Amino acid sequence: MSKRDLKKYLNELNKEQLEEQILELYEKFLPVKVYYNFVFNPKEETLLQECKLKISHEYFPLQNKGKRKKPKMRRSVAQKYIKHFILLGVDPFVIADVMLYNIEIAQTFSSENIIKQELFYKSMFNSFEQASKFIISNGIISEFKSRLIAICDEASSQKWKNVADFKTTIELLED
Repeated sequence: MSKRDLKKYLNELNKEQLEEQILELYEKFLPVKVYYNFVFNPKEETLLQECKLKISHEYFPLQNKGKRKKPKMRRSVAQKYIKHFILLGVDPFVIADVMLYNIEIAQTFSSENIIKQELFYKSMFNSFEQASKFIISNGIISEFKSRLIAICDEASSQKWKNVADFKTTIELLED
């Protein structure tokens, strides 16, 4: 069904029928329920804190019975939150904050641990590039430029093999 056909169909329904359909969608489909719950009660700060906690546990997991769990270091956890936040229409400042926080916590971890997986560094650069593009496209570069530069400087001080890629991205921001 095309969007045009859907509009035509919806125009034929009366108010009660529309309400019934929306309620049915709300009850049947979790994404619809999540969307409406967010729209009518947008607790962005709570979502942000919850998200940051999950991301930090990827690198610094909670200890279990005195034993330290092995960090999973999955970029995908942050990516799921970012995608979810974009779908919900969360404020771009919050999304950009999550994007940069993900890289910053990974850098904190790598400053304390030796990481041999080349994929880690490539993944962090991909996140950095994605965050830079998102920040530029939303016109919020002035608010986040210092954090982007700090991430690049940290990659340099930790002697990441792909630091040149970070520097190239920063140079593009300078233009």
